[in-house]
Amino acid sequence: MRKSFLSIFLMLCGVALYAQQLSVQETLINPSSKINDAAIELKVEGGTEPYTFKWSDQNTRLKSSKATGLTEGVPYTVTVTDAAGATFSGEYEIEAESIVEVFNSTMTPAVAGLGSVLFWDPFAALGLYDPVMYADKKMVSIPGWSTTTEKVYTLKSWLVEEGTHVNKGDEIAVIETETGEEIIATATTNGTLEQRLAAGKVIYDGTSTSDKIETNADVFADIVYDEKEPLLHPNGDARTLSIPFIVIWLIFGAAFFTLRMGFINIRGFKHSLDLAKGKYDDPNAPGKITHFQALATAVSATVGLGNIAGVAVAISLGGAGATFWMIVAGLLGMSSKFVECTLGVKYRDILPDGRVFGGPMNYLRYGLGKRNMTGFGKFLAAFFAILGVGASFGGGNMFQANQSFEILSGQFPVLQGNGFMFGVMVSILVGVVIIGGIDSIAKVTGKVVPFMAAVYVLGALAVIFVNIDNIGPAFGAIIDGAFSPSALKGGVIGVLVVGFQRAAFSNEAGVGSAAIAHSTAKTNHPPSEGFVALLEPFIDTVVVCTLTALVLIFTGMHEVSGVAGAELTSNAFGSVISWFPYVLAAAVFLFAFSTMISWSYYGMRAWTYLFGKSKKTELIYKVLFLFFVIVGASVSLGAVLDFSDMMILAMSFPNIIGLYIMSGEVRKDLSNYLRDLKDNKLFKKPQVKKVS
Repeated sequence: MRKSFLSIFLMLCGVALYAQQLSVQETLINPSSKINDAAIELKVEGGTEPYTFKWSDQNTRLKSSKATGLTEGVPYTVTVTDAAGATFSGEYEIEAESIVEVFNSTMTPAVAGLGSVLFWDPFAALGLYDPVMYADKKMVSIPGWSTTTEKVYTLKSWLVEEGTHVNKGDEIAVIETETGEEIIATATTNGTLEQRLAAGKVIYDGTSTSDKIETNADVFADIVYDEKEPLLHPNGDARTLSIPFIVIWLIFGAAFFTLRMGFINIRGFKHSLDLAKGKYDDPNAPGKITHFQALATAVSATVGLGNIAGVAVAISLGGAGATFWMIVAGLLGMSSKFVECTLGVKYRDILPDGRVFGGPMNYLRYGLGKRNMTGFGKFLAAFFAILGVGASFGGGNMFQANQSFEILSGQFPVLQGNGFMFGVMVSILVGVVIIGGIDSIAKVTGKVVPFMAAVYVLGALAVIFVNIDNIGPAFGAIIDGAFSPSALKGGVIGVLVVGFQRAAFSNEAGVGSAAIAHSTAKTNHPPSEGFVALLEPFIDTVVVCTLTALVLIFTGMHEVSGVAGAELTSNAFGSVISWFPYVLAAAVFLFAFSTMISWSYYGMRAWTYLFGKSKKTELIYKVLFLFFVIVGASVSLGAVLDFSDMMILAMSFPNIIGLYIMSGEVRKDLSNYLRDLKDNKLFKKPQVKKVS
């Protein structure tokens, strides 16, 4: 009898043990030769349902047994937990099969490595603040509301008094539309109710333009959490707000040079315009191109996709307030451009055949050499040149070709599937320009840049003018958002970082690339080119980026969720000018094209610094550059593009170190230049009087 009871007991224990064990069968899916389209699907048996799936991929939800959009050749982990607490952990990797998948998987660790340096957060690492994003309260908005609605919603009555503790799902208010339709609003979480307005008041008027502009205009109540809750990624990881080291590096440098040069970004602005207009152009001065052509070449390299897609991302993440900090960062960046481009001219090398070699490679090597830092200067110059070559092939070439094809094919379906032919056509157009050298590049950018800027600015102004009634609410949203944003947007620091980051990434102030173009300008006075260069961040960030932001805010598109990047900007323009998205697509191509031809020159000068200044060396670089145009347009390279795009930012490390060391020299040259300007010792074009 005892044996039979023991047998039954052991059998029941075995059943219970089996029930607790989780059996997981994986299916690895690689559906095509394209990158980042792999998937892992799990089938779980045993344990107690429901199961949760904690994936290392942050975009996969906790309840999802299938992770999609994964990178081939990269390992992913998952921990499966059942309702009783039993767990299973596994690591899976979808094999990279095609060449592009192998490239992408190889470069992914490199991207992570470079990103860990560029986007490292020193403040969080030192424990000075908690990088986790928390929400103190959750906003309650009109159920079923959308940004496109024209309904009028009125708060008919409160069902719960102010300060009452509510649970998720409790009915809290009755909302009525102008047609008499009643909507019951329920609590979206557990906590204490805070009423934003009294019964009988209009919550949202879909016919009012100011309501469309106002941030969170659909919100009528808040629920204060019992304990503040971290904001989470779909996989359950806490969202963090980092202050990237690269942003600190660029902005601190810009602020330092602004103070060191006595706010040259403000007091030198008028003289900068006079120089750009050609009032001080000396035809006999050494160099190859005019002040304006040098400015146009450098601007063409910075004004690009970041001004259209990047700003939309910044506004989506940081809200309207990011615009304010973007402008501040752009104004500070003007001083960095002044310093680097002054040195670019001062330490340039002009060969007997007229070719000019200048930029950070020269002033890092020879400028530091004058200070008995020859070895350090050579190292920084070589490091900068290596980064410059990589950046030109990637961020200045393949990334531009790739993204312009994506955007154009979206507007013109005939291009879809024809990336290779598009790349060939673009490479021919780029080749025609760059084979002629800086003279040819300057002539093209001198015409293309003003044209594309005029088209974009006029389009933006048209959208703003049509919505001019929104000017008060728009600027109110910008100022309010800059200093008192919603916790869901990351707080004041989050908005500041997003704005500064967009500006720093867009205008490349402190990166040193522009000094290569400006070193070719015809001038006898290095500071004169610094004055011209400080206009670049103003044009790129204070004007173009701000106009993009204003278009998004004036049209209310900054409140739209689920759409980002160039598509969001295109929708904003299209909401006022139905055919403008096609013009915008063409403008994107011109932006990308001009960026490519300018970066071809930057990369070539970095290449010749490393491999010699012969014309044969230059030709080899140009052929390679054109080849990568075709590659960029025809193949999605994912992490390869991300890595090479990051190299542009990495160029700022050796460059700004040199600028700090030589800032005293630049300040002295500036004082001498301003004295000569005051004493009328500078060459100035004689004014031609019209004979009536």
